[in-house]
Amino acid sequence: MSEHRRKPPQPQGGGRAAARRGQSGSSSGRRAAPRGATGSPSGSYGQEGEERPYGSRAEARRAAQRSGGGRRRAADPGRGGRRAAPGGTAGPGRGRAVASGKKRLIDYPRHDKDGWRRWMPSWKLVTGLFIGFFGTGVAAAGLAYAMVQVPDLDKTATAQNNVYYWADGSQMVATGGERNRQIVSLPQIPEAMRNAVISQENKTFYSDSGIDPKGIARAVFNMARGGDTQGGSTITQQYVKNAMLNDQSQTISRKVKEIFVSIKVGAEEPKDKILEGYLNSAYYGRGAYGIQAAARAYFNVDAVDLNPGQCAFLSATLKGATYYDPAGATSIDPAATPEANRERAQRQMQDTLDKMVEYGHLSQEDRAKFPDLPEVKNPQSNSQLGGQIGYLVRLAKSSVVKNGVVTEQQLERGGYSIYTTFDKKKVEDLEKAVQKVYKENIDPKKRPEKDTHVQFGGASVDPETGAIKAIYGGEDATKHFTNNADVTGAQVGSTFKPYVLAAAMKWGVRDPEGPPTQAQDARTVVSPRSLYSGENDFKVKEYDGTVWKNEKGEQWLQENDGELSVGEAPDYMIDLREAMRESVNSAYVQLGMDVGLDKVEEAAVDSGLLKDSLAGTSYPSFSLGISDPSAIRMAGSYATFAESGKQRDPFSVTKVTSKDGTIFTHKVETKQAFTAQVADNVTDVLKTVVEDGTGSNAQLPGREVAGKTGTTDGNKSAWFVGYTPQLSTAISMFRYPDDETIKNRTFLEMYGTGGQKQIHGASFPSIIWKDYMEDALKGTKPQKFPKPEPIGEVVNDAPPPSPTPSPSQSEEETSPSPSPSPSQSETTSPSPSPSDTCGVWDWNCDTGDNGGNDSAGNDSGGVGTSPSPSTSPSPTGEEDDSRGNQNGGLFAGPNG
Repeated sequence: MSEHRRKPPQPQGGGRAAARRGQSGSSSGRRAAPRGATGSPSGSYGQEGEERPYGSRAEARRAAQRSGGGRRRAADPGRGGRRAAPGGTAGPGRGRAVASGKKRLIDYPRHDKDGWRRWMPSWKLVTGLFIGFFGTGVAAAGLAYAMVQVPDLDKTATAQNNVYYWADGSQMVATGGERNRQIVSLPQIPEAMRNAVISQENKTFYSDSGIDPKGIARAVFNMARGGDTQGGSTITQQYVKNAMLNDQSQTISRKVKEIFVSIKVGAEEPKDKILEGYLNSAYYGRGAYGIQAAARAYFNVDAVDLNPGQCAFLSATLKGATYYDPAGATSIDPAATPEANRERAQRQMQDTLDKMVEYGHLSQEDRAKFPDLPEVKNPQSNSQLGGQIGYLVRLAKSSVVKNGVVTEQQLERGGYSIYTTFDKKKVEDLEKAVQKVYKENIDPKKRPEKDTHVQFGGASVDPETGAIKAIYGGEDATKHFTNNADVTGAQVGSTFKPYVLAAAMKWGVRDPEGPPTQAQDARTVVSPRSLYSGENDFKVKEYDGTVWKNEKGEQWLQENDGELSVGEAPDYMIDLREAMRESVNSAYVQLGMDVGLDKVEEAAVDSGLLKDSLAGTSYPSFSLGISDPSAIRMAGSYATFAESGKQRDPFSVTKVTSKDGTIFTHKVETKQAFTAQVADNVTDVLKTVVEDGTGSNAQLPGREVAGKTGTTDGNKSAWFVGYTPQLSTAISMFRYPDDETIKNRTFLEMYGTGGQKQIHGASFPSIIWKDYMEDALKGTKPQKFPKPEPIGEVVNDAPPPSPTPSPSQSEEETSPSPSPSPSQSETTSPSPSPSDTCGVWDWNCDTGDNGGNDSAGNDSGGVGTSPSPSTSPSPTGEEDDSRGNQNGGLFAGPNG
């Protein structure tokens, strides 16, 4: 360019362009940008002769580009006054800064969009990310598939022992390593067994890929909720799970690993081999892994000899033997009774057979041959688990499983150390006390009709902690399989009456004058000195005084033990302490009605009984012990009274350890079930029972004892439950056939058992209790119960008559006085006086009235009217075993 054509330098004032900008700015009325707003080093256009750093707009633009300003909006008064980005220009009339020319790898948030569009990813970004993630997932899946291995079934045949320890830390027994399994080839497995499993669990087994996506999603969802991950798996997945011995954790990572192994197994292994592996590794219950062991455990045959009905049954046990083994598993779950399990197994077996027909695996003709469950033999026990050891181990195992420490299958695999609460000496003492009574009194050879099937049960609990110190489960765990310390179905009789008294002192009786809604709130706390009727054939009333009627509108009469009225005629009023001492049914059945049977139930549950062990509260006989809690729970419940109302659940395991360290430690939890005032008054009344009542056989010289006897209708069970401040113990006795070949087994009467006219809580159970407690407490310092504070008001207050029980009352209803009680009036006694040659405690003596006990729980109660007195009540009245519905006399019920 020629020198003479160059544009002359502009004056410092900015020249015409500056003038135009100034005019434009002033005419618009907008405020001039402050110094420095343009982003130039010197604040852009100066004032009053300030030097302009760049000679032209082009130079300014190039400088802005060099400083890194992108396409950013400048603070331009002419375009809305937007703020300039650092390093950009703010030339008038130019809304954006100039781009730097560099592009970001991921344009997000989007640079060329405003508002919400700025945050919406482009389709290129979405597509790229999807391809990236998908590729990464495929690569990871491929790597995982390559790394997992097909499991070796042979490795699952090994297992470790579980070691059980006594309370003092010494070893009780090591068991569990003798895994019961023998692998057999597919030809040795009946085709019916293969088809039963496929029909019930995975009908598409031979055509699917080995996994069930829906089942996997369901399992992951359940796992996320903390629920069970089982269900919905294919046979391949179940086989893989069984074979993955070293990793049985219920985690998402393990489930993912299982899925990849299943895919690999499904792709690389023949279906027949997978099915063979599954049937040889599955757990069928009774410690049996694999079809051969299961065939032996349930039917004592080889797997190859199983018929379709047996195969269909065994396929049902794969769903969980706890709930399908006809022998029951109440130690793990009280709902898993033999009856309930048989019903479940029958239903599942029939469903499997129907599906086998539907899918063409079984003809209708062959299916019709199996309408019922096959005969299943009794479970067999390890020889190491003989005597009481087997019962102790089962109780500890069930505790560990129920507490969710490990699963039953994990426990079967072994490797755990289980520390129990059991005191070796106390266990031996309890067994010795039972065997002594049995050997001296029970003789099945001499009295086969009376002394066969006699069973005893017992449990001893530490009131301070709830620790189970000893149990007696039966003669031998390898011969008698039901743990008699646990749920047996034997009703507890009058040992239930303390809960009625506790409810009356905790909540009180309802106001008979108020309407039902108000009566629940208008209550009077009851004193043990309150008076109730001891009349035999008592007409039970509602709390408002109206006569109670059943659903048919019938009135019922309540019998007392021996059909005796206790107290002075004509009202026969007796206070609650005396009624407990003499185990008077009429007084406590009416007290239960006045309090409300729902409150009686609540008191029983608060004390430690399980609600599902209690009978319904529809009938007044609920107060008389038609429920069937276990000996363990009864001992634990009475321990609540011993501890002044502090309730602690019985427990048998203090700690569980594995190779990973301690995985469980029991924590004692204490609830205040009753106030000390209520509990101590119950104890004080129960002390009377032992000191001078039906439980006097349980006296321990030098020690305070509280307890209660119990005998049930039809003389089918008898109990004594008692405690000192240091130990609470329950003893039961009943007759029940231990023979599963006997159909419709029921509890048998005990009239004449052991050479006695009748078995009751005051006889053999209380003797066992005393012998055991003397040995168990030997060397410990005697302690006294707390002195009770007075409680409540005297209900039905009247001049307290002197109780005058009949001399013909039972051993449970007399004091241990060497001379007979004064004779009751002939007008009130249905029985003649005993012979002068018969002592009160001479059970073998025939007094002519059968000791006043033969009619305990008889069926002479009638509808509407009282039966006439009988001098020879029949001891053979049959009881309807259904709870709360005795034949003839609904409330003949349990007695003391």
